[in-house]
Amino acid sequence: MEKRALGKGLSALIPAKESVKENGESVLQIKISDIKTNKYQPRLEFNKEKLEELMSSIKEKGVVQPVLVRKTDDGYELIAGERRLRAVTNLGMDTIPAILKDVKDLDMLEISLIENIQREELNPMEEAVAFQKFITDFNFTQEKIATVLGKDRSTIANTIRLLSLPKKIQAYISKNSITAGHAKAILSLPTEIAQLKLTEIIIKKGLSVRETEKAVLRKKSSVNEAGIKKDPDIVDLENKLQQFFGTRVRIFHWNKRGRIQIEYYSAEDLNRILDIFSVKS
Repeated sequence: MEKRALGKGLSALIPAKESVKENGESVLQIKISDIKTNKYQPRLEFNKEKLEELMSSIKEKGVVQPVLVRKTDDGYELIAGERRLRAVTNLGMDTIPAILKDVKDLDMLEISLIENIQREELNPMEEAVAFQKFITDFNFTQEKIATVLGKDRSTIANTIRLLSLPKKIQAYISKNSITAGHAKAILSLPTEIAQLKLTEIIIKKGLSVRETEKAVLRKKSSVNEAGIKKDPDIVDLENKLQQFFGTRVRIFHWNKRGRIQIEYYSAEDLNRILDIFSVKS
């Protein structure tokens, strides 16, 4: 009894004990109660089954990979490894192995996002929110985000555009009821009502992305703003241009004349489209 009490007393006196080295960095045993979660954590959804699998693994083998933390005035803040922290907390453990890093807010967001993207654990909406944080919190451009994350700028732009969808559709994407491919097709519809109606049909009938694109094409081919039935060839061309530019495109054609309208939703989106034309702003 005395030995157990002494051990518990020592751990309370020494909450962060240095142990082995990992990649040249010290691994500490830190009290879970001293760790705050990452305010820039991009993951919003944590799969219950995967969390239970991780808990079973930790029970058998312990925490194989330390979490990353940074020092704060009153303890530590998590940089990466929230799923591991949740699993250990649920198991009732007192400490977790951690690597201490001195990083700024921007570095925290980058590390958290890159770690999750490399593990392919983020859904499209989580990526969209994280990309937008780069812009709103750190004044990044879409091009700079693409460079940091090693992605195409068009991918960044198309992902951020998901945030313009109705919240209900965003929730469907987060729950994997529809895919980003479905969402990209839905975005081309002009109104929220039309977008929501098609989304419900996609879920109810289990439409594929290709079937969704065809459904969008049929809706767009019905009538134009003047209530006149649109030429199917014009609609098909609109659809091809929309896929090329990654945004809504409308063609207004009469006799041998007309105009092409390309929509953009931010200064960054405009610059992206101008880059396609090789026009420098």
